[in-house]
Amino acid sequence: MEMEIVFPGGLRVDAIAGDMVIPTNQDGSAPAPFGLFLASIGTCAGIYVLSFCQQRGLPTDNMRIIQRMHSNPFTRMIEKIELDIQLPPDFPEKYKEAVIRAAELCAVKKHLEQPPAFEVYTSVMTPEHSN
Repeated sequence: MEMEIVFPGGLRVDAIAGDMVIPTNQDGSAPAPFGLFLASIGTCAGIYVLSFCQQRGLPTDNMRIIQRMHSNPFTRMIEKIELDIQLPPDFPEKYKEAVIRAAELCAVKKHLEQPPAFEVYTSVMTPEHSN
């Protein structure tokens, strides 16, 4: 898997994944990279919750996930993330624990629990790949 990260101007830094451009911007016109990272956690859990409900014919129009980040005041690093899956009053009791387990299948969460190694280096672009 590969993504290309490009610098289209100003404070923009975009990721290109296949035919899709994922914009980021520090000026507020697009999500900042860290905000996009945090959103990936809740939306990843959300797709598993959505799939779980769809497979069982459970409506999702009155459901939502509230994601809360708790930071260490000294390091300013996030130490805990809560995902509050808010269910409608008529949500079947028998599925409440299962919907939590579905959210916990999130690949982003699993990668944070078992983080990959990072390797950062430089290389020189070949003339046919430069602008």
